[in-house]
Amino acid sequence: MTTWFHSWRAAVRIARRDAWRSKGRSILVLAMIALPILGVSALDLTLRSAELTPAQRMERTLGAADARFSDARTGGVAILQDPEGEQHTPAGDYESPGTPWPDGPTDVTKTIPAGSTVLTDSSGTAKLTTTHGLLQTEVRELAATDPVARGIMRLQEGRFPEKNDEIAATTRFLESSGLSVGSTLTARGFDRTYVISGSYELPSDLTAQQVNALPGAFLAPYAKAVEKAGVPKPDVSTTYLVKKAGGFTWNTVQAINAKGVLVTSRAVALDPPADSEVPLYQKEGWANYESSGAADAAALAAVGTVVGLAMLEICLLAGPAFAVGARRSRRQLGLVGANGGARSHIRAIVLSGGLVIGVAAALVGIVLALVLTFALRPLLEDYMGQRFGGFTVRPLELLAIAALAVLTGLLSAVIPAVTASRQTVLASLTGRRGVRRSNRVLPLIGLGAFLLGAAIALYGSVVSDQFVLVAGGSAIAELGVVAMTPALVGLFGRAGRWLPLSPRLALRDAVRNRGRTAPAVAAVLAAVAGTVAVSTYAASRDAQSQAEYRASLPHGAVAALVTEEGGRDVPAVRDAVQRTLPVDVRADVFRIAVGKPGCAPYGEGEGCGRFDVVIPPANECPLWATSPDGSDPAEKYSKEQRRALAKDWRCLSPDGNGIYVEEGLLVADAPLLKVLGIDDPGAAKALADGKLVSFHRPQVDRNSTVGIKLITDPEAADRAAEQNKPVPGELKSFPAYQVSGSPDSYGVESVLSPAAAKAAGLTTVPLGAFFSTDRMPSTEQRQRLDAEIAKLGSNVELTVEQGWVDGNGLVLLALTVFAGLVTIGAAGIATGLAQADAEADLKTLAAVGAPPRVRRMLSGFQCGVVAAMGVVLGAAAGVLPAVGLRLTEEREQMRFYQEALDQGWGGAGDAPPHVPIVVPWETLAALLVAVPLGAALLAALVTRSRGALARREAH
Repeated sequence: MTTWFHSWRAAVRIARRDAWRSKGRSILVLAMIALPILGVSALDLTLRSAELTPAQRMERTLGAADARFSDARTGGVAILQDPEGEQHTPAGDYESPGTPWPDGPTDVTKTIPAGSTVLTDSSGTAKLTTTHGLLQTEVRELAATDPVARGIMRLQEGRFPEKNDEIAATTRFLESSGLSVGSTLTARGFDRTYVISGSYELPSDLTAQQVNALPGAFLAPYAKAVEKAGVPKPDVSTTYLVKKAGGFTWNTVQAINAKGVLVTSRAVALDPPADSEVPLYQKEGWANYESSGAADAAALAAVGTVVGLAMLEICLLAGPAFAVGARRSRRQLGLVGANGGARSHIRAIVLSGGLVIGVAAALVGIVLALVLTFALRPLLEDYMGQRFGGFTVRPLELLAIAALAVLTGLLSAVIPAVTASRQTVLASLTGRRGVRRSNRVLPLIGLGAFLLGAAIALYGSVVSDQFVLVAGGSAIAELGVVAMTPALVGLFGRAGRWLPLSPRLALRDAVRNRGRTAPAVAAVLAAVAGTVAVSTYAASRDAQSQAEYRASLPHGAVAALVTEEGGRDVPAVRDAVQRTLPVDVRADVFRIAVGKPGCAPYGEGEGCGRFDVVIPPANECPLWATSPDGSDPAEKYSKEQRRALAKDWRCLSPDGNGIYVEEGLLVADAPLLKVLGIDDPGAAKALADGKLVSFHRPQVDRNSTVGIKLITDPEAADRAAEQNKPVPGELKSFPAYQVSGSPDSYGVESVLSPAAAKAAGLTTVPLGAFFSTDRMPSTEQRQRLDAEIAKLGSNVELTVEQGWVDGNGLVLLALTVFAGLVTIGAAGIATGLAQADAEADLKTLAAVGAPPRVRRMLSGFQCGVVAAMGVVLGAAAGVLPAVGLRLTEEREQMRFYQEALDQGWGGAGDAPPHVPIVVPWETLAALLVAVPLGAALLAALVTRSRGALARREAH
């Protein structure tokens, strides 16, 4: 034991001295290992610090209360909930046909135990005045100074409101609004003025735009004011913070659930029940996946895969660097052997180099992670949108990360250590390289792994639906290619006979010294293979996305719609668009209002109704027709009949693209047809004649009319529909013109002229306008328009059709740059090793009269050859996983398509899925040409044209 300890201590001392002497190489390897350690350690510190304990989470949710009571909106029907109080569902079976889903308010106050301290917490929205105009903001009424609410809000400046005419605001609202503490504000349609008494933040939502008022000081009077103006009242939700001696146990929570109330309990969160005691998790489809073994296994598998690939990449990159050190120290290692040192001692010295660098990288990476995470904590909190629970350091996790760095350093030095120990003492002292035969077993193992991995990937893509098989098989195949790299390098050497002198020497040198060339080529291969796989997959998805893209409007067209407040701001919005964008044609559009003019679409709001475009019974799809017993009508047909009906014109749903408008009906004149690109002279004439223009064939009955039913009581209509009874309402019939063919109407199913609507007694309100442009609006014009609309404060649905946009272009560029940097780095390491090995050859060239530039040219070509071999092999290996994944996706989408046909879903028979495989030739060209060329030029530039004089050695 003593001998072993002393020999390793001496080996570590030698390795530490060599690392200090070769500072450049040591810093390079240390940076390679330390940077991933820095990233992983910083990520661990950030996630652990941001991870709240149950006590911290309850403090931000409940303050000092014991529970929060919320209305589950089930009309008092019993519910089942999870322990966190985040998910719930009615306790009974409401999935059966004909069983209405429970809905309606519950009186939560009746479920609060007597003697409890109760604090109301109400929230609604309002348009508040700012220095820029109006801003839709959440208004929260909570007595923030009450001890029960302590911890929910954190005061930053000033004080919380103490009077009814005071409010506090979040810091993000003050930044967005341009206001400050002491400013005054009010709301649109509200004559009260409030003073901002202070600023605060929500620790778990730093981006919240919210103001705080005393209970009853804002929402109730604001609702009365806007209701008088004919504007729908804001929706207000109220929860109750309850404090009671003894708290609320899980049994108490379940008893309260029986009355239709959702409870978030501090006691339950701090001591949650077992999953077997939670009835919600026993219900089908509500399993607690987060705490299951499957979730842990999936997470561990993902983390293990990422860590394993990262370690492989680092080892492949750092291994040649340790080989450089071994080459430069071969005389020293030879002296160790000459003085009685065994091969194990030589291996220990080289391995100690990896140990020293690994320990140093671990210390540097973790220390930098601690310092940077602590210093950047405010920025990290702002980026994540929440305050940390504290600066949490878990020593065991950091120790595991440090061990990973040490293990990576040791693994990187294994192959150089074995190679160095196999050299004879004479070869080490004289600098002779000797004759080294390549390993014939490793390429065979690599070939077997490649074939096995390819077979697994092929099985996963053609037979199985498991993506993990494709990914796993591709990884095994790539490792097989890495194992075959020495043999593949030898095959590349046969191309040297057709090359000029310098590249021929570089290629021959790379082939003769595969021990240093193969790891560098493998590192380049791994980096390029990942880049090619991701870029091929992304390019293929882009091609599919482009083929499936359905425009919302004609190219360059604009739609600006306002559905709130009875279209009050529509004229200003129309003028803003026409003033800022290059408008060619403007088409004003209106919507039908049933009830008060201020009602929102689809009957949203008290006293508001809606309208339905009636589908004649003869035009109804048989697969969608309602059954008296509530059963699925498609079950009456065979699979072949459902497939046929899926292609029937009655069952083909209109495209889901386009602008979403109520019932697909717009009230407008002929300019709308021009903006939509409808080239049908008969359609414009029909509008002028008072007819309804239809783009959806099932709407038009056999008498060429379309019916519009006005429904004043939406709830009664819904109940009638559930009971398969006629929907009550007044029916208006219009003569219709069916546009021939199947033109793309961009979501608009029918158009009615304002004159025809008025003649029929329909009430219309402004909705907005559609615009065509003579050129695509620029980014600057869009920004000016957004600023104009922001001043109005209305919720404007603005659409500018720019066509399909490549969402992965920047990703592909970043991947190409990353692969280029890794390739150049790996090739540079291999070049440094080549120069260490080829120093004698360079001196021989100089002795026979070769000019100094030969040294630069040889160095550049050595680097370029390594980069070129790695890029070629990586490009070939990277296509396999991308093709496998795309084939798997094609099978899965085809299966969904066939199932849709079997079920008879409308529109399923339009076209089978298009899943192309596209190779990004631009990215491959950049990798195959630019990267090796750049690596060669960079190596040539940093290499000295004249080498140092050789020291005469005594023999």
